[in-house]
This record gives sequence, C-alpha cells and structure tokens, in this order.
Amino acid sequence: MASIKDVALRAGVSVATVSRALSGNGKVSAASREAVQQAAKELGYVLSYNASSLASGRSRNIGIVMPTVSRWYYANVLQGATQELNERGYDLTLYNTSGEQRHRDAVFQDLLMRQRLDGVITVTLKLTDAELAQLRAVNKPLVALGGLLPKVDTIRVDDFNIASLATEHLISLGHRDIAFLGGADIFNVDFNLPTARLDGFEYAMDQADLAVNPQWLLDADFTMAGAHQKVRSMLSNPRGRPTAMLCASDEMAFGAIMAARDLGLSLPGDFSVIGIDGHELGELFGLTTVAQHPSAQGEAAVARMMELLDESTSEAKALAPADEFFPTEFVLRTSTAPPATH
Repeated sequence: MASIKDVALRAGVSVATVSRALSGNGKVSAASREAVQQAAKELGYVLSYNASSLASGRSRNIGIVMPTVSRWYYANVLQGATQELNERGYDLTLYNTSGEQRHRDAVFQDLLMRQRLDGVITVTLKLTDAELAQLRAVNKPLVALGGLLPKVDTIRVDDFNIASLATEHLISLGHRDIAFLGGADIFNVDFNLPTARLDGFEYAMDQADLAVNPQWLLDADFTMAGAHQKVRSMLSNPRGRPTAMLCASDEMAFGAIMAARDLGLSLPGDFSVIGIDGHELGELFGLTTVAQHPSAQGEAAVARMMELLDESTSEAKALAPADEFFPTEFVLRTSTAPPATH
C-alpha cells in the first residue's frame, strides 16, 4: 500500500505539500496540487482524514444553517456551496430551522456548540445578539449570506437597487400604471427582503413622479400558485388594470404570466412582467429579470470561509469583514415591452 512519502516522491514535492494539496489546508500552487493529485491517483493513495483532522485540529466540516431547503433560492445556494466544498475536500452539515423558533433554538444552543464544525455559514438569518455570542464563544469563523450582520463577513445583493432598476426598466418603456407583487409579512421575519424590494419599487416610482396605486400592491408566498391567484384577481378588476408588474421573485412572475394568459391577455402587448432571481425556467417563460445567481453566492460564501480558515492558522491580523454587494445581472427577454397605448 502506497504511503504519503511515496506520493511525495512521485510528485516531486515534500510530504507537507502532499498533505496540504490533498486536505485543502494551506496554500499550494495549482501545478503542485495537480501533480500531487495525479500521483495519488496513480498510486491509489487516499489521505486519512481522521489523521489529518487530528493533526490539524480541523473536522473538515462546514455547517450551513438556513430556514428551508424547499425554495428555489435556498436549493441553489446549497447546490453551489456543496459543489465548492466538494472541490475543497470538505463535508457539509445542513441545519434546517424550518422557520420554527424551537428548531432554531436547538441549532444554536446545542447542535452548533458540539465543536464538530470548522465554520458556520448562515443563509438569510438575522442572528440575535445571543446567537452571535454563542457562535463566537466556540471561536469558529462565521459567514452570513443574504443580509448584513455586525462584524460578520457577508455575501448579499442590493435588494433595494435591484427592485429600483427593474422598475426603472418598466418606466423607461413608457409604463405608468405599474403593479408590485411582493412577499407576505411572514417572509419579513429576518432581513426584510420583501420590504427592501417594495421600497426600491416605490423609490423608482417617486423619482419618476408616478403615483403608486395601493390596490396594485399585492403580496403572495413566493410560489407560482400563490401569485397566480392574486394577479388573476387584480387583472380581472373591471375598474382598470396595470400595464406592467414587478414581481419580487421569478417564481411569482411565472404565476403572473400564467394569470394574464388565462384571461386572454397578450404578453407583453397587454401586460409586461419583470422578475427578480434568475430562475432557470426564465428563458422558457421569456421572463425579463434581474439575476442574483444564488448558486454563485453559495460558492462565494464557501470561498470566503476558506479564506478565514487559512487566516486563522496564521498569526496575521484577522481579515476585515467583506462589505461589498454581490454582483447581479439584468437579463432582457420578451416579457417586457412598451404598453400598447404608448
């Protein structure tokens, strides 16, 4: 059976370099990593992670805490994070709070305190002072995804400006009667995402000196079915309907498109719809949207965690928390156009 020394000899590097290359702990050049991986493959050598963990004091396990895994955004964040962790030879432990306080308390008061994790990534959870103190007490790196936490590295998009940009697009096409479909109050529990997007919509309308019709401010549950019901009722109102709508998620935009088609309206001739997310079904629906790339956000959160873990093994000064918005992308398709009367 091949040993780590055999791999080092075959790759022409030191034993320490082999250990770093195969464990993901520490910096190794791309050329050396490739040489080590090829040598290990040829010799059939597999690094003992138990031994590596004992030597490094690491479990090679990252915890991810999120309120649900059933929604498109969270599933894609998880997919991106999982792929990045796999590439780096790390395991993932998922904690799903299910939106219930008792589950959340169990996670922060018990599960995360068992010292089985090298770091923690939270997704759209606004941690309380007590929860932050619990995490800091075990001295593990923390990365937050989806909202700003004090003195914590954060990966987030600018929800206010995303919604403002989407609204400005509709206004630039000549729309004046514009509706907004956001999330119900239950989705405002943590970082107030629906509220931030509504604020961006209202700001853009105000800047264009356009009135916001309260009857056209709708909320749903971020699902196609919930949006379909709300939008169909609004478009059926005999006292007038909007010519365009901003939906706070692509899935709700899909529901809005189907509702309009049910009523015999043409898109975008009679009714324009724009979403926010970058859902993979957007192209099928021809949906204009602002893509936030949640899978890439998950990858970025893991990359930042790896930087923090590398930093924690040195005597260098701790990295300052990142405070830049994650880039988004405006995607123009066929669901938006000037209103028919323009």
